[in-house]
Amino acid sequence: MEDKVNFSETVEFLRSVIRRKTGFLRELEEYAKLHHIPIIQPESAALMRVLVKLHKPEKILEAGTAIGYSACILSDAMDGSGIIDTIEIDEDMAEMAKRNIKAMGYDKTIRVILGDALEVMECLSSSYDMIFLDAAKGQYNEYLKHALRLLRPGGLLVSDNVLYKGLVAQKDKVQHKHRTIAVKLREYIENICSDERLETSIIPVGDGMAISFKKGD
Repeated sequence: MEDKVNFSETVEFLRSVIRRKTGFLRELEEYAKLHHIPIIQPESAALMRVLVKLHKPEKILEAGTAIGYSACILSDAMDGSGIIDTIEIDEDMAEMAKRNIKAMGYDKTIRVILGDALEVMECLSSSYDMIFLDAAKGQYNEYLKHALRLLRPGGLLVSDNVLYKGLVAQKDKVQHKHRTIAVKLREYIENICSDERLETSIIPVGDGMAISFKKGD
């Protein structure tokens, strides 16, 4: 039997049994699907909610806002408390995210920062309890040094889409148009798994999620 990162039957089963959000969050899911906007997948969102409930972060940094869906998921899991800084490079998307966040009533706890995630992270100096990487996959290695600087000891670094449709594991079989990102993500996985400052687990949920715990200094 051929190995796959996620059998479609498994994904369909998981999505049929996990508790899905209703109301405006569900409307955002449908909007993203209709307009082909990439957002965190339902099974990955469920995992993020559990991580937030367990870890209880007071301050979160997110790279990659899109329409604000994942930031709202995180804030909802935080019961609307704490602070989330989320970075989006596209001005129109950032404005849409602000509207969606306000509609959810989280505009006092979620701050949308317009700019390139790498450039913004370079300028940040405050520490975070949790960092969620969901921006340009080809730059994850560049994000990493800043994420490690900004993440407090005992904090969580969560990286989405690290298996890239299973292409990261295929090596020489990857089509040319996907090869660069697949190679960079493979390097990223190797980096976070070998870094002595981190304890990392790669979970084949959604498009692959890496969860890294930063050890104490």
